[in-house]
Amino acid sequence: MGLKADCWIRQKAVEDGMIEPFCEDQIGKGVVSYGLSSYGYDIRVSDEFKIFTNVNAEVVDPKHFDERNVVDFKGDVCIVPPNSFALARTVEYFRIPRNVLAICVGKSTYARCGIIVNVTPFEPEFEGHITIEISNTTPLPAKIYANEGIAQVLFFEGDEDCEVSYKDKRGKYQHQRGITLPKIL
Repeated sequence: MGLKADCWIRQKAVEDGMIEPFCEDQIGKGVVSYGLSSYGYDIRVSDEFKIFTNVNAEVVDPKHFDERNVVDFKGDVCIVPPNSFALARTVEYFRIPRNVLAICVGKSTYARCGIIVNVTPFEPEFEGHITIEISNTTPLPAKIYANEGIAQVLFFEGDEDCEVSYKDKRGKYQHQRGITLPKIL
């Protein structure tokens, strides 16, 4: 299983629609960088956010998620409260090939500000927007800039196709659009 380079990522994005919209260049002047890099793709966060709140004093339960635990926000800059959490989504829509697994890691610009980004792996044949988990680990409010870089995706190609892909097993987040809250089938 090998890490894929920029030329492979570009080919899959342009010819197979693996990443849409696709930014072939690394954009970084005056913004948190995004676009194609040497061995990855820096994804952008959209302008849609769900910010966790404790106003209703609910328990966060992944099996019975209460939407009152989040406040919807749309805008160019999202303020994540101190020691809090927000959900967002990528600008990009992904179509992962059957023999590929993608891993997402945070960007150093945000990490150095105490912002931790978590994204679960993009499984073989997953298709959809990526829901992004953003944690503000600091005691201060933190800004997240919409339509700018938030994390980097690394693509690993398997030596052979998997027997059962995310599409085959009808994954619960397949074809997700927008921010998708927790689901239990």
